[in-house]
Formats: sequence, structure tokens, C-alpha cells
Amino acid sequence: MKSKQWLTGMALVMLAFPFSARAVLGGDVASVHSDRAELNAALRTTPANQFTQFDLQLPSGTTVREYVSATGAVFAVSWDGPSLPDLRLLLGSYFQQYRDAVRSGGVGARVVKQPGLVVYTGGHMRAFRGRAYVPQLLPPGVAAEEIR
Repeated sequence: MKSKQWLTGMALVMLAFPFSARAVLGGDVASVHSDRAELNAALRTTPANQFTQFDLQLPSGTTVREYVSATGAVFAVSWDGPSLPDLRLLLGSYFQQYRDAVRSGGVGARVVKQPGLVVYTGGHMRAFRGRAYVPQLLPPGVAAEEIR
């Protein structure tokens, strides 16, 4: 009986605090590596002055770039390729804010510029691209134009 209660308690804890990490906007660098494994993506790392760029080449041919500051925070993500990546996954807790902002918009390129979130998306079948960043998380000296 006690072991059944213990198992039930552990199951509730695991539901309340999921352990799978995601390299989402505002996440941390450790999540980049778990995404690589989960998405079966090839990983290339490019260090820059104020950040590190992690390129994930997905089997679909789409490239997802995750920009990580020296403090270990994912401050921006970008994508381009023949298929649109899961924006819910990439934007994480910012996805709802993005979705609310574009609900009244039309088809095609979308631009969301809010104090806590900037997202550019566009493209067409077999040629999607976009980028998203949190202005407050940009490292000092890094311009938004560096996110490609």
C-alpha cells in the first residue's frame, strides 16, 4: 500500500516538474544538446564575441539556430529551410504571446514587435525563414541584426 502511494506521489511530481529540457527562447545552453538528440539533428557550434551560435541541421533540411549568451541563456532563435519548425517548441513560454499578437494578422510575413518579444516570420512552401529574440536578453554589444 505504501509503495503504491509513493509511486502515485512520484508520478504527480514528474507531471508537475517535467524533466525534458528544450532549447527555447529564454532557456539554457544545456537544453540545446537535448534538442539535438531528440530531433536527431547534426550540431555545429560557432563562437562569436558575445555569444555562441548553435546550428541544428534537422533531417528535413531546415536549419535552426540557437543563440546563447555567455551567461548560458538562449536569447534568440532563427530558422530557415523547406519546412517550418515547431514554433511552440522554439518560442517556449513566449509562444502564446506571439500567437496572440498575430491572430488578427493576414497570411504571409508576420512581424511582432513588443517590448518583451520580437519575431519575424515569412516564406512559402519549401522556403520558410524567421527569427525571434527577447530584447532584454540580448548581450551587451550584440545588435539584433546579428541574428540570422
